[in-house]
Amino acid sequence: MIDKIELSGGNNYKVTDNFRKYAIKRIGKLDRFLPRGNKKDVIAKIVVTEVDRAHNNKYEISVAMEIPGGKVITAKDECSNVFAGIDIIEAKLKGQIRRFKLEATPHLTKKGLKNLFIKRA
Repeated sequence: MIDKIELSGGNNYKVTDNFRKYAIKRIGKLDRFLPRGNKKDVIAKIVVTEVDRAHNNKYEISVAMEIPGGKVITAKDECSNVFAGIDIIEAKLKGQIRRFKLEATPHLTKKGLKNLFIKRA
């Protein structure tokens, strides 16, 4: 679980306890997709702002995850329900974290696998 999660409300939005618990639960469990060396020092910042539109109110949710090594993964979404917005952002962040993990983790090539199973005298 990500230990350092900062949650703040922007223009005219006050963060409720139910939303705080839900957001920490959903965003906090994303550390399982990170490479092992980067799990402990991740910082997540969640900002929720209320945006007035012509017909109804919408909420803009943005999340920035700072990963050790200078990498920042961000996602932003506008939604009429803040709980649904967190779910959408969680899915976006999963994809970005998986791409980051593929880039950051060295994988064995076919040549490396052959050398692994060759018997040496």
